[in-house]
Amino acid sequence: MTIIEPGKTIGILGGGQLGRMMALAARAMGYRIAVLDPNPDGPCAQVADVVIEAAYDDMEAAKKLVSVSDVVTYEFENVNLDVANYIEQKGCLPQGANLLRVTQHRAVEKETITTLGLPVALYKYVNEAPDFIELAQTIGFPAVLKTCRGGYDGKGQRVVRTVDELKSAYDELKLAGELVLEAWVPFDKEISVIVARNERNDTKTFPVAENIHEANILHQSIVPARIGDDLRDKAEQLAIRLAEGLNLIGTLAVEMFVTTSGDIYINELAPRPHNSGHYTIEACETSQFEQHVRAICGWPLGHVGLYKPVVMGNLLGEHLPGVLNEISEMKDAKLHLYGKAEAKEKRKMGHITVLADDLNRAIDRVGQIQEKACAKIGS
Repeated sequence: MTIIEPGKTIGILGGGQLGRMMALAARAMGYRIAVLDPNPDGPCAQVADVVIEAAYDDMEAAKKLVSVSDVVTYEFENVNLDVANYIEQKGCLPQGANLLRVTQHRAVEKETITTLGLPVALYKYVNEAPDFIELAQTIGFPAVLKTCRGGYDGKGQRVVRTVDELKSAYDELKLAGELVLEAWVPFDKEISVIVARNERNDTKTFPVAENIHEANILHQSIVPARIGDDLRDKAEQLAIRLAEGLNLIGTLAVEMFVTTSGDIYINELAPRPHNSGHYTIEACETSQFEQHVRAICGWPLGHVGLYKPVVMGNLLGEHLPGVLNEISEMKDAKLHLYGKAEAKEKRKMGHITVLADDLNRAIDRVGQIQEKACAKIGS
């Protein structure tokens, strides 16, 4: 691949916080930024040179993005596949549209992972007239019924423990389209690996993150993950095999379950930088955002060493007023806010990062900031 030189324009399909942080990293490397997003004042648009205000399925807008960009990337997977196909054919989309096709559909994603010989939880498509008894016998309980498209942060999924709960969940979710039923994995920890690869088959994994969720939304990422070296190596190798099997160009987040018996199951993929990789901005030699830019622009990948233990904590809409009141106390924390206009409950508004020589101290400090923020709201 020819190197896309600094001074050229990177087009970003999607204008959320991932696009914003990607754009900031690219700007530091000397690139200009164009973004296609329905919100002209979205997080990425605020730091872009060119803003194309349009829906993600607007083909004329896609043509304009191609015309002003030397390379295009996407910052989330729920963009229009026809638009991505057009950009790949008429412009330069190193990630490719096929990776979107796979990761936009939960069952296709699991089928692809399985084809590569990698472990996922037992799953089964749920058709338009399901035999609930057969499903229950095949998958067992508890299980998770999920929409195949569009779900994130716990949306579009229901845990079911009986046939009656499965029927009720089906009635609730079927309007969203295709569904998949997955066996419940009795996990001990949730972890993720961010892997990056360029066209030279140079592949690197960032340190494994241990992820804590609250109400199905990522609450904290703890790095290094509190797992043994063997599990750490196994998780990294699974991510590398996925990157190679998918012919990845860019970054891929691989979310996994670790069981008490030491088994690892791949849960979900995200074909771009990821919330659980935000710690890399301060804690690694190269951030996930710079690495993504390097990969899609044909640069060699940067080193990914961890400076010291780190914890990242998400800040939701309910945290924001309290966090702003605590800024004078944040000598040891890095604050990132995404520029979103409205602070809604459970909406990701920013994050904090704390580095420390002792991992437990970083965990305690991030938790303290998050708890005090919530306390300020209630006081």
